[in-house]
Amino acid sequence: MAAAKQALKIRLPPLPSIKDVIKLYKLRAIRELSQNFLMEPRLIDKIVRAAGHIENNVVCEVGPGPGGITRSIIQQGPRKLVLIEKDPRFIPTLELLADACRGKVDVDIVTGDILKTDISQFLPEDTKHEWTDSPPPINLIGNLPFSVSTILMVRWLEMISKREGPWSFGRARMTLTFQKEVAERMAACIMDKQRCRLSVMCQNWCSVKYKFDIPGAAFVPKPDVDVGVVTLTPMKQPIIKLPFKLIEKVVRQIFSMRQKYSIRGAQTLFPEEVREEMALRMYKMAEIDPITRPFQIATGEFGRLCEAYNEIIKIYPEFENYDMRAPKKKIDADVEAIT
Repeated sequence: MAAAKQALKIRLPPLPSIKDVIKLYKLRAIRELSQNFLMEPRLIDKIVRAAGHIENNVVCEVGPGPGGITRSIIQQGPRKLVLIEKDPRFIPTLELLADACRGKVDVDIVTGDILKTDISQFLPEDTKHEWTDSPPPINLIGNLPFSVSTILMVRWLEMISKREGPWSFGRARMTLTFQKEVAERMAACIMDKQRCRLSVMCQNWCSVKYKFDIPGAAFVPKPDVDVGVVTLTPMKQPIIKLPFKLIEKVVRQIFSMRQKYSIRGAQTLFPEEVREEMALRMYKMAEIDPITRPFQIATGEFGRLCEAYNEIIKIYPEFENYDMRAPKKKIDADVEAIT
C-alpha cells in the first residue's frame, strides 16, 4: 500500500536546488516585504504534510517566492496548483517549476497581491461542495509574510462568514505559517495569556490547530522570531451566529483594555454620556460578570455579549455606527453664538 502511494507521487526532473536558484536568479529577500526564504527540505515537506491529503486536490499557494514549498506540493500530485505571487522577480523560478511538471499538474501563476486577488476564479466548478458536506478538495497553503498575515486572516474569516471567495466552494482548509506569537494567539483557549481578539474570531468560524514550530534559524534571512504552522478548517456552523462586522466590533472593543475588567472595553461601544449605563445593561442581558477579564470570557459567552449588543442597537440604532476613535465634530464657536 505504501509503495502504491509512493508511486502516485510526482517525480520532478533534475532541478537546481532552491539555494542555487536564488543564486542563479540573483534573488534576495526584501525586508520591507517581510520576505524570508525557507531552505530546509525536511521542514518544507512537514508543512505540506500538515495540510493532509492533497493528492488530486486543487491547491492555492500564497506567496510561493522562489518555490521551495511549491516543489513539495507538486511532488504530492495535486490536480491543479494556483500560485499567487506579488513579487515579479520570482515569476521565472515559478515558471521553471511549471515547465518541469507540465502534463502532470496544471499550474496557474498569478502575479498579484493576495489581498486583492479573487482565488475563486481559478477554482474548477466541479470541486464545489455544499457547506454542510465534508471539505472540498481545495487547500490554501502559504508561508505568509508577517506584514500581511493578520490582515489577511481577518479578511479571510469575513469571507468564510459570508461563504465568499474560495469558501463559496465549501469549507476549504488552510495550512499557513505565522509569526509564532500570532499562531499561539490564534489557537489560545480561555484563560490563556495569549488569548485575544484573533483567538475568538478564528475559533468562532474555524477549527484551529497549532501544528508545530519552525525555528527562525531555518529561514534566510533569519527573522527575529520563530514561526508557527497552523491549520484551519471552517466549521459547519459558527459559535456566534451574527454578522461578522458586529462580532468583530464587540470583541475588538472588549479586548482593547485586555488587562482591565472586560466591561471597561465594552463601555467604549457607546457614547460617553451613556456608556456606563449601556455597558452594564449589556452585561446584565448577557449574564456575564462585569469584572471578568477579557481573556476569561469563552467564545460562547462572547456570543451572549454580541447578542445583547445587537438587541441594544435595535432599540438605539444610533449606537450601531458609534466609533470612539472617530474624530469629534468641531463646532465653530462664532457660528454657535449666532445661532
